[in-house]
Order: sequence, then C-alpha cells, then structure tokens
Amino acid sequence: MHIGFIGLGVMGRPMALRLASAGTPLVVWNRTPHRAEPLRAAGAEVAADPAEVFARAEVVLLMLADEAAMDAVLARGTPELAARVAGRTVVHMGTTSPGYSGALEADIRAVGGRYVEAPVSGSRVPAEQGRLVAMLAGEPAAVDAVRPLLAPMCHETFTCGAAPGALLLKLSVNLFLITLVTGLTEAFHFAERQGLDPRLFLDVLDAGPLASPVSRMKAPKLRERDFAVQAAALDVLKNNRLVAEAAREARVASPLLDVCHALFEETVAEGHGGEDMVAVLKAIEARTDGEA
Repeated sequence: MHIGFIGLGVMGRPMALRLASAGTPLVVWNRTPHRAEPLRAAGAEVAADPAEVFARAEVVLLMLADEAAMDAVLARGTPELAARVAGRTVVHMGTTSPGYSGALEADIRAVGGRYVEAPVSGSRVPAEQGRLVAMLAGEPAAVDAVRPLLAPMCHETFTCGAAPGALLLKLSVNLFLITLVTGLTEAFHFAERQGLDPRLFLDVLDAGPLASPVSRMKAPKLRERDFAVQAAALDVLKNNRLVAEAAREARVASPLLDVCHALFEETVAEGHGGEDMVAVLKAIEARTDGEA
C-alpha cells in the first residue's frame, strides 16, 4: 500500500521528494497539476484527484495551505469524508488553528479514521535537506505508526501528547521565529541607516554568541536583498494571526508578536506577500522613509 501525500507547495514538494528519494511508495496529488511532475520524475505516482490518493493509501500526509484546503481535500461535511478516511490515518502536517485541528480529529475518528498532528519547524531549505523538526500529537498507537514514515523528511521528532498539543507547540516555536527574524531585520536596517557597513555588522553578529542557524540563513538574504522565498511573508502573516488568536483565547499577552503582526500586514499590503519573510525589511524601510 502506498503512502499518500497531498499538497506540493513551497514546503510540500521538497518534503514529498525526500520521501520519494528514500524509496517510499508514494501517490501524490496537487491542485495545480504541474507541481506534481518532479514527483513523477522521482518515481511517485500522480493521482487524478484526492479521492484516488485515499483509495490507494493507508496513511495520507496533508501539507496544505489552510483550513479550507484541508476541508476540500477531505470532503469534510459530506458523506464522502467517511469513504475517504475510514480505516486510514490522516496526518496533518500544515499549520492551522488548534481549535480547527481538535474538531477535525473528532470528525475523522467519528467515521472510523485515525488522526495525527505532525506540524514541522523549518523552511524550504531544511525541507530540501531532510532537516525538519516534527511535533506529533494524537493517539499513541497512531503516532508510533506515523513517526518512522517521517524519517526521510525530519531529523528530529517530538511527541506532544494529545491533539492539539503539537499545533500549540508549533505556534510557540513560530512566535519565537517571527520575532527573531523581525528583530534581525530591524537591527540590519538600523546599522545600514546609521551608515555602517552592513557586511561588517553581519560578520560581527556571526562571530558572536547571537549567531544561529536562522541568522546564518537570513543574513545573506538581507545583505544581498535576496527576497526569493524560503518562508513566504504571507504565510508568516497567517501564522502570526494564528498565534495571536490562540493568545487572545488563552488571555495571554503577546506584545512583541503584535508589533510583528502589524509589520507583516504592511509587508503583504505593499505587495510582498510572495517574497521571503525578510521582505519585512521593506515595511521597516517604508516606516523610516515616511517619518523622514
């Protein structure tokens, strides 16, 4: 029986390619058909529609953009949901609200399916390298069955108890990532506008205790004004909103996140949503130039 993979976007395609390269019998589908062609070349089989993926796979990995895409692929809210997921394990690898995930788990289990949350930490480059970090939540037996399937994509996996524990942990990680990259970008902008050599600033940063894999990935992009997407600003804004909503529901303060939220809203509004998250530099520059 094949493993199914649905959603071949910026993250999904390199993840699925890692599985195919490892010899995983894979059947894939993507709403935009041409994105499946590299998978076909790598030996995966391309399904005609989502129903075919579920018909041929006992475990289906979903790496989809949002909750509407999830519901459409699962045919949620229709009798077809049971036909697709009964006796199968649905693995939710994207990022949605924890409340949505909890309700989805209930619907899938009600019709005889199994459900595992498995959101990942990392962007396009770690996905290409098989260096993602997965957080898993769900029934222990289902989690144990899914964990080894993720090995070609993820160098670490962590068990997070019952759903939506994995998504809550992913949102916590995302909060740190968003504020970290925004802080790096603002510091770069400050140094540059003070007339400092931005390369020197980044070299000093890289030599000291503040250096990290994230700074080493994003610093060259800032230096070269390279906004080719690794993690899109629009996706960061979506994640920011999810964290903010979860914080409000739990009555948790998130002051740094709220500032970042405004900056990424401005970044997307200025037409840079499809660029890498370091394009938040353009929103910061626009504020400086407007005040000047």
